[in-house]
Amino acid sequence: MTIVRTGVLVAATLLTGLMAGLFFAYSCSVMPGLAATDDRSFVQTMRWINRRILNGWFLTAFLGSMVLLVAAVALHFRNGPVLAWTGAALVLYGATLVITMRWNVPLNDQLDRAGPADDPAEVRGRFEAPWVRWNLARTITSVVAFGCLIGALVGSD
Repeated sequence: MTIVRTGVLVAATLLTGLMAGLFFAYSCSVMPGLAATDDRSFVQTMRWINRRILNGWFLTAFLGSMVLLVAAVALHFRNGPVLAWTGAALVLYGATLVITMRWNVPLNDQLDRAGPADDPAEVRGRFEAPWVRWNLARTITSVVAFGCLIGALVGSD
């Protein structure tokens, strides 16, 4: 049973770390890089990124993290210190999912619905600042969740 508990915890840590890294990369490179582009390029590039990110690799890490976190909490239910770390990670990664689904995804959808007749500067103006702000929020929640899982690994069997 120890091997299963540890394996699930390691897998949850790996997938959560991948997601934290993805959101971090947007915060420190993708969005600052796109900030330097013209409005039309910004809108078109974000549209293509938002469409292309919906793939099996992303969805496995994005949703798999939550599934493995729930499993890790359940498997470590009798181990107080590890349970505290995994429980905190579950809450934080849950916040990451809520932020993504409540704010980032609707902004992505709004950007995608903008038509060719819409002014790219106006479309960008409605999208960029709130998207960057909410991406920073989910970067923080996912990075802290990843840190909690490292704490859980250090304190595990």
